[in-house]
Amino acid sequence: MEPLPLPTPPPPESRPAIAEAGRAPERLADRQNLLQLVHLRTLAVAGQLATILAVQYMLEVPLPLREMLGLLALLAVFNFGSWLRTRLRLPVPNGELFAALLVDVAALTGQLYFSGGVTNPFIFLYLLQVALGSVLLQPRYLWAMVGATTMAFMSLVVFHRPLALPGLDLQLPATFIGGLLLCFVLDALLFVVFIGRISRNLRQRDAAVARLRQRAAEEEHIVRMGLLASGAAHELGTPLATMSVIVGDWSRMAPFAGEPELREEIEEMQRQIERCKSIVSGILTSAGETRGEAPVETTLHAFLDELVAEWKRTRAEPELAYDRDGPDLPIISDTALQQMLGNVLDNALEAAPGAPLRFRAGWDEETLTMQVLDEGPGFPQEFLERVGAPYQSSKGTPGRGLGLFLALNVARTLGGQLHAHNRQGGGAQVDITLPLAALMPPDSTDGS
Repeated sequence: MEPLPLPTPPPPESRPAIAEAGRAPERLADRQNLLQLVHLRTLAVAGQLATILAVQYMLEVPLPLREMLGLLALLAVFNFGSWLRTRLRLPVPNGELFAALLVDVAALTGQLYFSGGVTNPFIFLYLLQVALGSVLLQPRYLWAMVGATTMAFMSLVVFHRPLALPGLDLQLPATFIGGLLLCFVLDALLFVVFIGRISRNLRQRDAAVARLRQRAAEEEHIVRMGLLASGAAHELGTPLATMSVIVGDWSRMAPFAGEPELREEIEEMQRQIERCKSIVSGILTSAGETRGEAPVETTLHAFLDELVAEWKRTRAEPELAYDRDGPDLPIISDTALQQMLGNVLDNALEAAPGAPLRFRAGWDEETLTMQVLDEGPGFPQEFLERVGAPYQSSKGTPGRGLGLFLALNVARTLGGQLHAHNRQGGGAQVDITLPLAALMPPDSTDGS
C-alpha cells in the first residue's frame, strides 16, 4: 500500500493574499451599489428631461428651462464621472455612497425649487433617497440623509418659484402643508426602521449561511485528514510493531543491560514507541477500525488525573501545575477529548519551552470548563482573529497549525466551544467549555 499524501497547506506568503481575497466580495458589492446608483440616476435624468419638456410644450406650462436644463446637465456630468469611478478597482467607502445620494437630493431640490416647491407632486421623490439610504448606508449616514431630505422638504415650503398654471390657485393652506410634512417624516422614519431591520435580517442570514459553509468546508477538510490519518496509521502499524520487538530484544541483551544509561535510553524509546502505538490505536478507533479498545466508563477525576499523568510521563519533564475543582462524576472516556487536550497542552509547551504551564479544570452540573495557561510570548493578533483556521501556526512553522484547528472542531462536535486569548502581563490562555451531558453515560443523563 502506497503512503497517502498529506494535505498541502498554503504557503505563508500567500496567506495575506487569501485574507485580502476574503474581503474582495464586500468591495465588489460596494462598487456594484455605486453602479446601481449610476443606473438609477441615468433613469432619473431621462425622466426629468421628458417631464420638463412635456410640461413646457405639451401642457404649455412655462418653466425656467435654462436653469432646470442646466441643473440636469450638471447631474448628467456628475453621473458620467460616477460611472468612470466604478471602473476603478478601488474600495468605495460608505461616505462616498452618502455623498452621491446627497448630490441627488441637491439636484432634486433645485428642480423642485424652480417648479413649485412643495406644491409639486414630485416632492415625495425624496422618499426614494431615504429608501436607498436605508439599504446602502450605515446608521450615522442614514440619519444624516433623513435630516437632509427633511430640511430640503421644509425649505421648499418657504423658498420656491410658483408654477403659473392658468385657472388654478396653488396657494396650499398651512394645515395641508403641515400634513404633507408630517406624512413625509412618518414615511421616512418607517422606511428607516423597517427597511433597516429587513436589511439587517438579510445580512444576518447571509452571515449565518457563510458560517455554515465555512463549517462545512472545515468538516470536509477534517474528513480528508481522517482518511489520510487512517491510511497512515495502517502504514505505521507494522514498523512500530517491529521496532517494539527490536527494542525489547535490546533491553535483554547483556551489553545494554549492564549499562544504566543505555538501559534508561532504551526504556525511554520503549515509552515513546508505546505512545506512538497508542496514537495509532486512537486514530483507528476514531475511524471505526477498533484495535480492541472499547469506550470505557470512568469518572471525571480519574479521567483528568490519568490524562495529566500520561501527558507528563511522555514529555520531557514539563513543569505542569494541575488542579481541578468539582464533584466526581461518571463519564465515558473519550479518545478524541484526550487528543484534543493533548494538542492544546503540546501547543502551550512548544510556545513556552521550559516555562511552567498550568492546567485547570472546573465544572458544575452542566458544564465542564478547562483552561491551559502558559508564560510564552502570547498569540499574534492576526492569529486571534482567525483562531482555529487550519495551517495557522503561532510559531511560524510551515505545515503546522493544525493543533487548535482539530481541538476546536472536537469541541464543536461535543457541543462545546474553544476560545484563545492573551493574558494580561504576558502569556496565552486557551479556554475549553463542554457540556457534561456529551461525556456522561446514557443512564446518567436520563437522571436515573
